[in-house]
Amino acid sequence: MKRLMTLAAAAVFAVTLQAADHVVVQKDKAFHPNHIKAKVGDRIIFKNDDGFAHNAFSDSEIAEFDIGMQKPGQDVVVEMKKPGKVEVECAIHPNMHLTIEVEK
Repeated sequence: MKRLMTLAAAAVFAVTLQAADHVVVQKDKAFHPNHIKAKVGDRIIFKNDDGFAHNAFSDSEIAEFDIGMQKPGQDVVVEMKKPGKVEVECAIHPNMHLTIEVEK
């Protein structure tokens, strides 16, 4: 039993080591970058570097999320849990678009 727990802990640690963080800066009413290739388990960090609020969201079946009203200087993290294409927009600034391609 103890060996099984050790193996399970090692597997979780290995997955954690493989995950990466991708920073998306929101500046000048745009996502920078506006296209990301990520893997399942990776985190997308939305960083608001504008002087006003943003509200990034996705209605994609792969990753539905709404980070809510994100104030200037605030960071919000979203984890990618399934493979596929995720389309992200800003509810406040409809011209802001981001595509995240999530691979296994």
